[in-house]
Amino acid sequence: MTQAELFFPRATTPPPTVFHFHEPAPVAPSEASEEDEPREAFCAKLVDYPHSPADAVRVAEQRFRRELEKQLGADVLPVMRAFQNASESSDTDLTKTEIALAARWIKAYDAARKAGFRDLGDTDEAYFEVKAV
Repeated sequence: MTQAELFFPRATTPPPTVFHFHEPAPVAPSEASEEDEPREAFCAKLVDYPHSPADAVRVAEQRFRRELEKQLGADVLPVMRAFQNASESSDTDLTKTEIALAARWIKAYDAARKAGFRDLGDTDEAYFEVKAV
């Protein structure tokens, strides 16, 4: 064995793929159906929290995100967009479906906010910001 082999070994197998939390797990082609749609990725960030130890904030953001996905499933971004459209429109311009989606967002966001702030304590100025990635 040479020094080059000792200090710079060559990888014999490719490194495993990295799983990102915001991406769906890979599905084997035989299990995938044509009706399955990929989830749209989104990120959740805690904004304006004055007492911000990095680990506590990261855990709170993960808890918020999990609860939001639990409440809305793959519909997080479409429901959020419906809420944004509803908040910018008058009641007469909205359909019953849009109003129902906006109501789902309010309920899901409130449950996720409570889950996110569970160990942090609630502050008036702090909030979770959700954005499409």
